[in-house]
Amino acid sequence: MKPAVAALLLQLAAFPLTLALTWLLATAGIPMSYLSVALIQGLVAAALTWWRGLASWWRAIALLFPVALFGAVQLAIPPLVFLAVFLFLLLLYWSTYRTQVPYYPSGRRVREAVAELLPHKQAARVIDIGSGLGGLVLDLARRGPAIEAIGIELAPLPWLVSRLRARLARSPARFIRGDYNALNFGEFDLVFAYLSPAAMGALWRKAAREMRPGSLLLSYEFIIDDRSPDRIVYPTEGGPALHIWHF
Repeated sequence: MKPAVAALLLQLAAFPLTLALTWLLATAGIPMSYLSVALIQGLVAAALTWWRGLASWWRAIALLFPVALFGAVQLAIPPLVFLAVFLFLLLLYWSTYRTQVPYYPSGRRVREAVAELLPHKQAARVIDIGSGLGGLVLDLARRGPAIEAIGIELAPLPWLVSRLRARLARSPARFIRGDYNALNFGEFDLVFAYLSPAAMGALWRKAAREMRPGSLLLSYEFIIDDRSPDRIVYPTEGGPALHIWHF
């Protein structure tokens, strides 16, 4: 079961328990408010997500969701604002439900570290899987005509923004909307990934099947449990690592 579905079901399962706890506390003479009920709901839901072994961020979401909902009701936000925010987040995180990979932007130091790994004065084909707003791909494309920089992104809004950025900058960078599983990693000299822990096992299996000798797989921050990296670089002192695998 997808973690998002499990979190929703556990939030629903917490509701009758919250009602029972609220009734017991009120019977004992403890004054109850809507905020108190929201806090109890969050605590019960967080306890259930912990019991079911969901990741720590799901426990935080379970805890804060009822309180945030209570706050939104108190602010009397117009329904159209909720709809607009929902549509924006849907376009931004379109693929997160299926891939379990949220939007993670990489910074300037990461781009420089990736560029240093490319062969100098030699043609190189690079793909950023889950390219987001296209920062890395646009940066690599500016570093010379020998670099063919491509990004692939499943979520519509980041893909559209990256396409517009490339067009406005007259950049040769290319952006594809789609799932990187449809690609053949053997067509690239370097594959860069900034995904999530949930995606790393499948990423390694695909890379092991398809990547050709001499190519590089890079993962920023997240490690692959099935294979230790051949090299580790720290783009920022004390920051996350850039893990490198040679094929």
